[in-house]
Amino acid sequence: MTDSQSADAAQPITQIDFARAGVVTPQMAAVAAAEGREPEDIRAAVATGRIAIPANIHHASLAPAGVGSTLEGVPLSTKVNVNLGISGDLADEALEWEKVDVALELGADAIMDLSNSGKTRAFRRALVEKSPAMIGTVPMYDAIGYLEKALIAITPEDFLEVVRAHAEDGVDFVTIHAGMNRRVIESFKETGRLTNIVSRGGSLIFAWMEATGRENPFYEYYDEVLAILHEHDVCISIGDAMRPGSGYDATDAGQIAELIEIGKLTRRAWDAGVQVMVEGPGHMALDEIAANMKLEKRLCHEAPFYVLGPLVTDIAPGYDHITAAIGGAIAASAGADFLCYVTPAEHLRLPDANDVREGLVATKIAAHAADIAKGVPGARDRDNRMSDARRRVAWDEMFELSLDPVRARAVFESAPPSTEGTCTMCGKMCAMKTVNDIMDGLVVDLDAE
Repeated sequence: MTDSQSADAAQPITQIDFARAGVVTPQMAAVAAAEGREPEDIRAAVATGRIAIPANIHHASLAPAGVGSTLEGVPLSTKVNVNLGISGDLADEALEWEKVDVALELGADAIMDLSNSGKTRAFRRALVEKSPAMIGTVPMYDAIGYLEKALIAITPEDFLEVVRAHAEDGVDFVTIHAGMNRRVIESFKETGRLTNIVSRGGSLIFAWMEATGRENPFYEYYDEVLAILHEHDVCISIGDAMRPGSGYDATDAGQIAELIEIGKLTRRAWDAGVQVMVEGPGHMALDEIAANMKLEKRLCHEAPFYVLGPLVTDIAPGYDHITAAIGGAIAASAGADFLCYVTPAEHLRLPDANDVREGLVATKIAAHAADIAKGVPGARDRDNRMSDARRRVAWDEMFELSLDPVRARAVFESAPPSTEGTCTMCGKMCAMKTVNDIMDGLVVDLDAE
């Protein structure tokens, strides 16, 4: 290698590379502006891994978003992800684009393309080209269709090829289930579970490991995975293959054994100049959530935490966006940085566009409620503006300040009030209108027509 080549190899590529070199990138500046923080505070936290800014060098349409908290422990706003993608049982690309439109309309911070059937690369590339939201994928889902091989015939080199393809296509973060190694599997088998392994990616890797007798390829070849991700500045979202799929299995030996391994993998990724997010549970009782958030932060060195739900009960199919929003609000208020939405269709079928809307709004409510609770700077401002608009009975302002303005206006207009300026809940007995009139010196006579 020549001196010139050596110098080129040392040039910063990833956000964490630049942050450690003392450089505030345009992406860091954008996050600082969006969060109302100083750019230097963002840079310092990115340098240590406390904040991740998933931003593939090929994603030209990206509006960068930060996930995590500053070195002083001041949290960024809680981010929200939408899952979608082409399914083998319902391979309707037009439907998936409808979901994308809903996600972007309602301000999703991230979209994960979980397509798992056929040739998905064209859809993935088009999504990256269109979306200002960060894009995530699970390369393991795509392996069989991309490689056109049976699972047992796939080699570790094949898995790396799929990871490389996703990185080259411009995705900003990839879920890699690298923590479920042989030690974790032994713990799982020894202790047992009610719902076993519910992670789709984790189940596929487990099946491959059992069929081949080999170590998890993403664990065995972790350094090679990191090299690919570093080249394109792809954030690794270390997947929780052993996340609990029922409240009964929460905080068990398998989950914690994997989390310990993920903590080690987090440091290795940072050492390789790769940004990290850590994925978490799952299904979990209310009283276990806060402790799990603290446990992840401790074991994974304060890496940003990305959680699914948690779902706080297992008996609400058709309403799991609510069970997840309850858990998500608690999780984020206790330190989680990123919430993956759950839709009403969870556990039942592939979600449609309306399910996406319902799930995303529920999760955004959870994220925003948590931001108020944990003191994210400026989080309460929008609520205060809404309250002021309600005091003034300024309906158009209320609609615009709503998380879902279209839904809010439609509900209001579905039942026109007989008294102008009110709604049909209280009509002429509207407390806001009554007090406003009195404060303006008017006489209030509710019996008058």
